Amino acid sequence: MSRSLRIGVDTGGTFTDLLASYPDGTLRAIKLASSTKSPADAVLAGLDQLLQVFEESRSIPPAAPEGAPRAYAPLSQRVAASADASVEIIHGTTVGTNAILERTGGPTAFVTTAGFEDLLILGRQTRPQLYALTPHVAPSLCADEHCVGVEERLGPDGAVITPLRDEALSALRDRVAALGVASIAVVLLHSYASDVHEKAVAAALLPLNLPISISSVVLPAHREYERAQATVADAYVAPIVGGYLTRLSEAVRTRAGARLRVMQSTGGAISAEEAVAVPVRTVLSGPAAGVVGAQAVAAASGVTRLISFDMGGTSTDVCLVGDDGEPMLTSEAQIAGLPLHLPMLAVHAVGAGGGSLARVDSGGVLQVGPASAGADPGPACYGRGGRIATLTDADLLLGRLSAARFCDGAVALSEPAAAAAVGAIAERLHLSVLEAAAGIIKVAGAVVARAIRAISVDRGHDPGDFTLVPFGGAGALHAADLAEELNITRILVPPAPGLLCAYGALCAKVVRERSRSLMCEASGAQADGSLRAALRGLSAQVQKDIEREGSLGRAARYEWSAELRYHGQSYELTLPGIGDGGPAMTAETDLVVRYHAEHQRRYGFTLGERRIDLVALRVRGVLPVQVTSPMQLARSHGKPASEARIGEVTMTFLLPTGPRSLPAPVLDRVALPTGHRLRGPALIVEYSATTVVPPGWGATVDEYGALLLHV
Repeated sequence: MSRSLRIGVDTGGTFTDLLASYPDGTLRAIKLASSTKSPADAVLAGLDQLLQVFEESRSIPPAAPEGAPRAYAPLSQRVAASADASVEIIHGTTVGTNAILERTGGPTAFVTTAGFEDLLILGRQTRPQLYALTPHVAPSLCADEHCVGVEERLGPDGAVITPLRDEALSALRDRVAALGVASIAVVLLHSYASDVHEKAVAAALLPLNLPISISSVVLPAHREYERAQATVADAYVAPIVGGYLTRLSEAVRTRAGARLRVMQSTGGAISAEEAVAVPVRTVLSGPAAGVVGAQAVAAASGVTRLISFDMGGTSTDVCLVGDDGEPMLTSEAQIAGLPLHLPMLAVHAVGAGGGSLARVDSGGVLQVGPASAGADPGPACYGRGGRIATLTDADLLLGRLSAARFCDGAVALSEPAAAAAVGAIAERLHLSVLEAAAGIIKVAGAVVARAIRAISVDRGHDPGDFTLVPFGGAGALHAADLAEELNITRILVPPAPGLLCAYGALCAKVVRERSRSLMCEASGAQADGSLRAALRGLSAQVQKDIEREGSLGRAARYEWSAELRYHGQSYELTLPGIGDGGPAMTAETDLVVRYHAEHQRRYGFTLGERRIDLVALRVRGVLPVQVTSPMQLARSHGKPASEARIGEVTMTFLLPTGPRSLPAPVLDRVALPTGHRLRGPALIVEYSATTVVPPGWGATVDEYGALLLHV
């Protein structure tokens, strides 16, 4: 039995969720309003409450505190924690993401090889809007006047062409000091082949006492533009993410001697120190935790092919999980129009959430998002001063939320305030308030449907072949509407869906990864042993990284992948590991054969006469964690199903003939026993979320407490 207290944390734009896994496997959740000015405040406030329960559990098991959510209390029969019990916090954060989206990072200096100062401006000369006469190009994170060149040059093999001299370094330091920047990105030509010059530049700039990001650490790969963008993004968010994580890490260490880990964009957890060293790895930290949680809950219920649908207060994140039960990874992601060629989950995000603001544009068209009411003032129905209609206000007016049962009654919702906000939209559109509310939901649903098509249909997948897994505070509210739009017939609503991102953080494995660019012929690298040598070197580095994390007796699993392309191609395909620990060396053309097959599967043709280049290798070490069963999220009262009915609402649905209102029971989800079946319409409420079961849909409670919705 584990002796540690592990706490998963998800900081969103509206709420901050904490989910604690105690030594005996029981779970306790806390949901607090987020603080946009100081995100750590809510984290520390929730931590204090959870630690108090943890300390009390060392002696006498406490009774359920007054007003505690029924699904997570009482915490009875807890095994007393031992004196040497440890506390570990796994944090999914959007601090870095928001810094890029909102352009709130500090001014950044871009140091590069002399003559390449315009690299960020020139880019790849692609046109994001093909037919636009004046296309919109995302502004660079680095101002033109902050781009500085230094006299030096390396060749593609790492050989020195122009040496880096001391006088050049001295002049560079003076120029950067005069810029008044908050951080520095160093990106020298061909530094993936040799990092000698980049390290020398970083050492010369250390006296400036600024965060310094070097491309040979952030992204040691060819293609200067993509490497530059990733390194500049890393430097841009470093003052904010580094400061936030450093302060939070110190605070949790002081409060509880706790160790802070951070979700990275690939779905694994890394130490706070590692996240501070390369903060760009956390830009999809929060959404990645949700995908990991959805994957864990779906696997427990026997579902492998799924589309995760995370709708929170500000945004919606979707991701596709294939036949192998693993989420799709990509190295060609974009955030706010900026390419970030770093390994990350293939999450597609759109600005549609429960707090998304509705408006009528100058052309008289209803729009929803991406602007959000946030945590303060929040939706109009929260009664905190919000006056603009949001998706949550529309849901309340249509009977899709129970004003008395929202967050187990912890948050009172005002229907008059929601009606006043949506009424302003209705007046401009010459509609009734209910019609306007239904229109808001329809528009938001269309935005999310486009996002799901982007990760499925656009990649050759039929959404109808997958199970939709909704979570976040608003996911289960809109899942059935979205499923009907996309011809999806199965929906798996996890237990406590509003806490799934925090649960995903608890499930996250400790992951360390290293990569190396090779740029050589694939068959030759296998034949002369250079491939094996490169794998051996990378594996040794990853093993040391894992050992520093503290294995606690757990055996790490090592995975490797290779990026290959036909000679002359401008893109690569990634092949996962072949054999255990490396390629099957008895088959010299193993990589070649697999690449031909993957290219045929992906694109429908091969270039059999063309040589295949081995572009890069990547080794990944995965340290498993003890995961609390998702069944603990669905603690039942053990009451008969007849007592689950706690009220009735009138729900309004937008049909082709117009709005139709129907009576529907309000059901307490934690009182629904395993195997219970019901037919819509119904409103199923719990502490963290609400599930809408429309007419024509049925729902069944499976053995892990998940709700399986079906047509």
